[in-house]
Amino acid sequence: MQRVTKVLDCSGLSGSNALVFAKLANRCNFRVSSKMAAGTATVSVSLEGPNGSSATDAFLTAMLRAHAHVSDFIFSPGRVPQLQIHNQLIAIQGPSLRPLTADDTRRIASDLIGNNTQAITALREQGSCDISYSLMGQARFRVNIFIQRGSCAIVMRVIATQIPELGRLGLPVQVQEATRLRDGLVLVTGPRNSGKSSTLAALVDRINTERVCHMITIEDPIEFLHNHKQATVHQRELHSDTPSVALGVRAALRQAPDVIMIGDIRERDTAEAALEAAETGHLVFSGLNTPDGGKALERMLGFFSHQEQPGVRSRLAKALRLIISQRLLLKKDRTARVVVTEIVKVDAEASAAMMQADFSVHRAAEILKPTLRLDEEIAKLIRADAVEFETALAHANNPEQLQNALSRG
Repeated sequence: MQRVTKVLDCSGLSGSNALVFAKLANRCNFRVSSKMAAGTATVSVSLEGPNGSSATDAFLTAMLRAHAHVSDFIFSPGRVPQLQIHNQLIAIQGPSLRPLTADDTRRIASDLIGNNTQAITALREQGSCDISYSLMGQARFRVNIFIQRGSCAIVMRVIATQIPELGRLGLPVQVQEATRLRDGLVLVTGPRNSGKSSTLAALVDRINTERVCHMITIEDPIEFLHNHKQATVHQRELHSDTPSVALGVRAALRQAPDVIMIGDIRERDTAEAALEAAETGHLVFSGLNTPDGGKALERMLGFFSHQEQPGVRSRLAKALRLIISQRLLLKKDRTARVVVTEIVKVDAEASAAMMQADFSVHRAAEILKPTLRLDEEIAKLIRADAVEFETALAHANNPEQLQNALSRG
């Protein structure tokens, strides 16, 4: 397979400081062009004329406009700034741009944090902080700033300004069933950068469009901004609106919601609060960083002690409705990514099996039988010649089994 090298070329920039853009606050109109050579994609960025933006905003804008599918920015001491496009890291290169210093990344972090005292305290006391950041009229970012080797490093996830429509994400129609539920817990799972946030936002937006109800989201940080449509939507952000996600969920139970969306379940207290909300007649959506339904159940139980797990398992058997697992695969023509999905419905049979005394998490995969299997969906993409064979196998739940199935035709 031919390897494609991608470079963001900043040779048009001038300046001798290690961080060139720190001296470009007054030269912030952008002209972006893309050139394709044999086996190499080069993206050029040039800055022309003043517009008064800050230096950090200027460079963020240039990086954002460099490619239609930029997903992340990474700023790290000892490296030039990097972009992530379709899960590939791309270094910004140019004769006038040298690796960032610790002072450079500290300056960027300061610009991004601004006067957010809670973020400053978290960075000082815990070594990292999560914030949201906006480029007015252009984009929003989910930002994590953290300390490594005594200096700041920054990862910025680009958040689309427009809420994705459920029908345009490439998800199977079965996913829409989640929006018609009236109570229970729905988990959207997958590895990092698999589109979970987009799916959750699309589910919220579909309900917002179709149902007269009250929805509350608890996010870290808020990503997509939802306007009131048929529903009334209140969005709460960790730290600025609630001291913890779990407290935000428990407070929501006193705020008369019909639907609660939790950006991520990451620890025991949030898992407990989500279960409590689902048990008390609310429809609860949440993300979980696990590859499939079986691992999602294992992860949910793993938040609790061994002594608590039988009781929690019984509660999950009654509250869990749907597990949507997804991956994003780079298309063969490398122009975009395509989603593949696995769906598990927790029916009466699965619920009864989960409540058996001899239940083991090692049997979770066989108990939670998917109605739509991820590896079968990947096989369809391979047969349609939509993705590279190696790419597909790397995302499969069982690569060997998938390869054998394909060899049999």
